[in-house]
Amino acid sequence: MPTLSINDLTKRYATGDLAIDQVSLVIPEGQVMALIGPSGAGKSTLIRCVNRLVEPTSGDVLLGDQNITKLGARKLRRARRHIGMIFQEYALVERLTVMENVLSGRLGYVGFWASWLRRFPKQDISDAFTLLDRVGLADMVDKRADELSGGQRQRVGIARALIQNPDLLLVDEPTASLDPKTSRQIMRLITELCRERNLTAVVNIHDVPLAKLFAERVVGLQAGQIVFDGSPEGLSPDVLTRIYGEEDWLATAETGNADMPESEPGVVEADRSL
Repeated sequence: MPTLSINDLTKRYATGDLAIDQVSLVIPEGQVMALIGPSGAGKSTLIRCVNRLVEPTSGDVLLGDQNITKLGARKLRRARRHIGMIFQEYALVERLTVMENVLSGRLGYVGFWASWLRRFPKQDISDAFTLLDRVGLADMVDKRADELSGGQRQRVGIARALIQNPDLLLVDEPTASLDPKTSRQIMRLITELCRERNLTAVVNIHDVPLAKLFAERVVGLQAGQIVFDGSPEGLSPDVLTRIYGEEDWLATAETGNADMPESEPGVVEADRSL
């Protein structure tokens, strides 16, 4: 898997607002990195600049030797095949089945008419079945997306991103709409899949305890700038104050830990009630 390098990335909107201010990061292959910070810090903008859903104002994004920021439209479409994305609001097609939504992750690889007619190669269909079994949805293949719970929808989104066989996974607030138990299951599933595939991942997450629990590295943003870059253990009360502002972080951490089960199995079994 290639290394992701972000060099002096800046995004200034037409309004004059500076969302990202000369951010530089190197994320080695196989690393799961969490982006944390207050609302408006630039977390989602940074992730979306990487695959150019948002066009950066300046700077470079390199995936291996390929400079994503310099690609024309056709080459960008090809590059995006290798960048999976998991969205906060799932971005599923409500009227399509679970299987059809997962197979939509292969649209960049099949021709127009094949995708229009939903005719996918047998290997793609086999891979989709395997992924749906892995994320705990093997018995929901033919269910419509609008019949699923939030946790089930996010599992579909994970399978759809992974069927691309990406080199990089971008994850935008995967637990924002989920309850605490489901949030932990989804984050565990994402990190387990990344380890299994040696997949590099950047996870924008607002939940600091989850970031500390599941990420190998945490980057804190404040007003579009990096104010912390280190291990989860380095998120001291002073660091959290630098990122988020004044708060009784020790009391917050104790309350958060009290709400969490003391132990859970290492592998998530599908919870059909999610």
